[in-house]
Amino acid sequence: MPTDTPPAGSAAAVETAGDVVLQAQGLTKHFPLRGMARGKAVHAVDGVDLELTRGSVVALVGESGSGKSTIAKLLSLLIHRTRGDIRLSDKSVDGRGRRAFRRHSKRVQMIFQDPFGSLNPIHTIRYTLTRSVRIHKGKLRGDKLETALQELLARVQLTPADRYIDKFPHELSGGQRQRVAIARALAADPDVLLADEPISMLDVSIRLGILNLLKTLRDDMHVAILYITHDIASARYFADRTMVMYAGQIVEQGSSEDITQTPAHPYTRLLIDSAPDPDAPARAERSTSGEAPSLVSPPPGCRFATRCPFANDLCRSETPQLFNVPGDDRAARCWGYSDRDTKPDVSGVTKSVKETI
Repeated sequence: MPTDTPPAGSAAAVETAGDVVLQAQGLTKHFPLRGMARGKAVHAVDGVDLELTRGSVVALVGESGSGKSTIAKLLSLLIHRTRGDIRLSDKSVDGRGRRAFRRHSKRVQMIFQDPFGSLNPIHTIRYTLTRSVRIHKGKLRGDKLETALQELLARVQLTPADRYIDKFPHELSGGQRQRVAIARALAADPDVLLADEPISMLDVSIRLGILNLLKTLRDDMHVAILYITHDIASARYFADRTMVMYAGQIVEQGSSEDITQTPAHPYTRLLIDSAPDPDAPARAERSTSGEAPSLVSPPPGCRFATRCPFANDLCRSETPQLFNVPGDDRAARCWGYSDRDTKPDVSGVTKSVKETI
């Protein structure tokens, strides 16, 4: 059953549900190019603000190449940011140095997309979990170690533990492997889980089980979760809030229900319309043809302007900020919500899409 008390000994003991645990301000990552393109860089992430609060799930949604996984790697300090600030419990962190990185990784854990690739195929589940337990909890041995391993497997609903603990990754199903990967992350008693498309490589029939497991962990451990996905329908089911990302920028953010039911940004609408549904009526009345912008030399103006059916000269010349959407606790990076006289008419974006999700 859910509890209001975080696990003993965790950093969460002095924090309560709803507190901001991990925060990014102006987060930016440019990857320098070499050779003939020396001096240029890929603008993978540009000026992203993000907050993860205890006991809640934020979904980061967007198509491949939008910068979602780069954000997860930046927040976990696996790669260093170009600009911006990352704050853990309101303290700035950079992870430079082995001890600083170890302290950060104890509180912020990654769950990777491929559960087979993230587990060493030559080692048993016992070895994998034992290594993680000893890294984060000291040199446990004997009965104490065995108890810790069984508790981890019970947390991810792999019981009885004896059935799984001495197997190799290839002897488990995809869903079981992902549960082991989650158990490895839980060995640190983390405050934040960064789940990078944790169900995209799993059979459709077992995806819901993994999302329900993460929901249980959120409720029982008051852990903050960043759920990265290209599936906006699963974001509506699983996440409290959703941030939609396109070409390195956040283009819309708000409650998952509002964003999926009445999208404010044309790109969000495109994501919803792209969801396969043979029973839905004909959609996409306006064309969204066009090329995605170059991230090496991003064009002026809105980055979605080349594909947007509502774009005008303002959209193609000036970069919009995140404007508040009237009547909702959300924002969209679209000139249609500004007070400019020349703003585009995006009223066609917000029609109800309940029948398409």
